[in-house]
Amino acid sequence: MKFIKDFKPGDRVADIYMCKHKQSATTKNGKEYYSVTLQDKTGTVDAKIWEPGGAGIDEFDAPDCIDVFGEVTSFNGALQVNVKRARKCSEGEYDLSLYLPVSSKDNDEMFRQLLSIIDSIGNPYLKKLLQAFFVEDKAFIELFRKSSAAKTVHHGFIGGLLEHTLSVTKLCDYFCTAYPALKRDLLLTAAICHDIGKTKELSLFPVNDYTDEGQFLGHIVMGCEMVGEKARAIDGFPELLKQQLQHCILAHHGEFEYGSPKKPSIMEAVALNLADNTDAKMETFTELLQNVTEPGWQGFNKFFETNVYQTKID
Repeated sequence: MKFIKDFKPGDRVADIYMCKHKQSATTKNGKEYYSVTLQDKTGTVDAKIWEPGGAGIDEFDAPDCIDVFGEVTSFNGALQVNVKRARKCSEGEYDLSLYLPVSSKDNDEMFRQLLSIIDSIGNPYLKKLLQAFFVEDKAFIELFRKSSAAKTVHHGFIGGLLEHTLSVTKLCDYFCTAYPALKRDLLLTAAICHDIGKTKELSLFPVNDYTDEGQFLGHIVMGCEMVGEKARAIDGFPELLKQQLQHCILAHHGEFEYGSPKKPSIMEAVALNLADNTDAKMETFTELLQNVTEPGWQGFNKFFETNVYQTKID
């Protein structure tokens, strides 16, 4: 099959892709069309069905796999597929593994790096807590390594939670070298644990949607509870240390308007918020530019609330 990452303007598309999103919309002239996001393991691409009631357009919805015939075009500097025919496929016609987005980085290597950082933690209580999650809890480890970090926006792929966690932890480790006042053991433990609640907030692919628990509580509260539960099982775990760690998790979104139950009150919480925000924004911009065909202005982006630009150097 031709993977989305290899699409170029002018290409003919005649293959099976997963429908990640489908929405009915209306043109300025009042004509209905479908706006569709097609997905395979290499990425996503915007698609349009301009004649939704026409011959050759079957009924389908997300997350169906559909046999698509169309042409790749470029619109406002980004790839778009003009779909002429679309047929919902039956099980057995496709290999699902080809359509689930997966981190481009090696999962085993990322997890080895995370375990190496855990080994470097000196505080015995924090080290035991991390080992309770990432060495001893096999069910948690399986979920953590398969989970995405989000439904949309950034790291929304298998292994995304691990990739995001490792990046945030590495940024925090650098902060500790630049700002020696930071307590490295506390900050790195908080970084490694800051999004563990997402293993409960989001279901695994191919669904990758919010669970009931995720809707009611959210990953921040659930992560705080998970850390508290593990800490209580460790004999003699200092109460103040537990509270500081939980505070970092509760405050890692930084502002109330961004869903943070607390604003950062300690230096480590500020550092974690900055690292989390940095990695989220850099990955979001990276994913935004994946399907850009030409450098220059790419149009208004709702997440960044500005017109975004693909850098070009003459």
